[in-house]
Amino acid sequence: MAAFNYLFFILVLPLLLLFLKTKRESKNSYRLLPPGPWTLPIIGSLHHLTGTDLPHRKLRIMSRRYGDLMFLQLGEQPTVIASSREAVKEITKTHDLKFCTRPVNLTSRVLSYDMKDVVFAPYGEYWREIRKMCVSELLSFKRVQSFKSIREEKIRSLTSGSHHHHPKERLSN
Repeated sequence: MAAFNYLFFILVLPLLLLFLKTKRESKNSYRLLPPGPWTLPIIGSLHHLTGTDLPHRKLRIMSRRYGDLMFLQLGEQPTVIASSREAVKEITKTHDLKFCTRPVNLTSRVLSYDMKDVVFAPYGEYWREIRKMCVSELLSFKRVQSFKSIREEKIRSLTSGSHHHHPKERLSN
C-alpha cells in the first residue's frame, strides 16, 4: 500500500505542478484582454452560444453584460468580439495595423508555404510586394480577358443545369 501511495504521489505531483504553472501563465497572458464569460476546458466559451437562441442573439445578450468589447475562447481560438459601431470603428480605423494580419496556425503554415503567399503573409513590405505582383500579373486586363471563354463556359454549364432541378412548371411569378 505504501508503494502505491508513493507511486501516486510521484505521478500526480508533476501533473499538478504543470497544471498550476499553465493556469498562472494563461491568466497573465489574458490580463490585457476585455472581459468575457467563464470558460470550460477544451470548448472554452462555446457553451455560452448554445441553446434555443441564435448565436448572434446570444452575443448581443452577452454584450449587454460584458460591454462593447468582450473576450470569448472559442475552442482553442481566443476571440475578441466588437459589438458596437464605435468599437468596430476604433478597431478598424485607429488600431488597424494590429488587427490586419491573419492568425497563425499549423494549417495556414502548411497551406501557405510557411506564410509566404498573398493570403496569409503578415502585413508589411513583403505582403505589399507580392500583392503588387498579383495585381500586375494575375489581375491585369489582358490576363483577365484571356480567361473570358472559360468563365463564359462555366456560367453556361452552371445555368444550363439549373433548369433540370427546377422545372418551369414549378416556378411562379
